[in-house]
Amino acid sequence: MQPQNMNMQNQQGVMPEPPGVISTKDSMYLTDMMSWNLLSMKKAHFFAEHCQDPEIKALMEKCGQMHQRHYTKILNHMNVHLQNQQPLSGMQ
Repeated sequence: MQPQNMNMQNQQGVMPEPPGVISTKDSMYLTDMMSWNLLSMKKAHFFAEHCQDPEIKALMEKCGQMHQRHYTKILNHMNVHLQNQQPLSGMQ
């Protein structure tokens, strides 16, 4: 009986496509990720400005650019989701 239960659990865990709704918990996690990336981007930029070693300065700038790309990707994902949302009928 255990193998059958395991098959049912595996089938329930497979999602062919993401849901059309971002839950409150997902939204809070996305907001946290954006905050972490924004802070990391600012810190890397600050350290790059104050660094004397050109190699380290270049690495800090590269790090800051990476966090900026991540921030932008998350923001774009959220914007696409908001544009695709259908307004609720009956709500005014």
